[in-house]
Amino acid sequence: MAERPLASGEQMHNTLADADTAERFIVEKRLGDRIRRLRLKKSMGLVELGRHTGLSASFLSQLETGRVVPTLRNLARIAMVFSKDLSYFFENEPSPIFRVHRKKDRVRMPQTGVEPPAYTFESLGYMVPDRLMDPYFAEFVPLPEQVEPKAHVHAGFEFLYVLAGELVIRHEEQVAMLCPGDAVYFDAGTPHSYRCVGNRAAEAIIVTIHQASAGQFQPLRAQAATNPRTASAPPASASSAAPDETDAKHIIPS
Repeated sequence: MAERPLASGEQMHNTLADADTAERFIVEKRLGDRIRRLRLKKSMGLVELGRHTGLSASFLSQLETGRVVPTLRNLARIAMVFSKDLSYFFENEPSPIFRVHRKKDRVRMPQTGVEPPAYTFESLGYMVPDRLMDPYFAEFVPLPEQVEPKAHVHAGFEFLYVLAGELVIRHEEQVAMLCPGDAVYFDAGTPHSYRCVGNRAAEAIIVTIHQASAGQFQPLRAQAATNPRTASAPPASASSAAPDETDAKHIIPS
């Protein structure tokens, strides 16, 4: 078998990481921007960060603006202050979320577990995975006078903005009439229900935050409202709403 020719000096040089390549790598990681975001997220000034890391405020300012390149030792000091692993500064940053939901692609679902359904709804955020809130378009239909809307509860908070028609919302003992342009923000851990008023359907945008904050009050009465005899079942699962809704968490009222 013929021996491979030895690589020339020029070919060997091309396999080495040159200074320009290393510089581009550092720039692409945007180390200064990452340090600054960590600091501002904690509402921390340069002087305070300097006290925690043993680095001067002027040096930290140069790090954030990219005028100097930090050593691993300095990066480790900064990472420890913010409880981050050193790898945080070199991992690829996630792309900003931007998802368009076209009207023609949305699926309208009826209220589940109730006959007749009091409303239909469309998820406006089903394409966003691990979302922190769920926006919906909801249309509330007039109910027969003898039908009483069922109260329900879920963790977190809810915001509702009326687009058209009139809607009565009951939040335990509180009752409010909402007209177009009116909005309400409330604790969703308290039993609440909606009722369309008049002969015209009411339309609204609803945004739910499906995790309660650490200090949110969870009344015992909310637990009682989850009894099947006093509250309806949660809406249909995401998989039944649309092919792309595998991560959806519908907590709009039933």
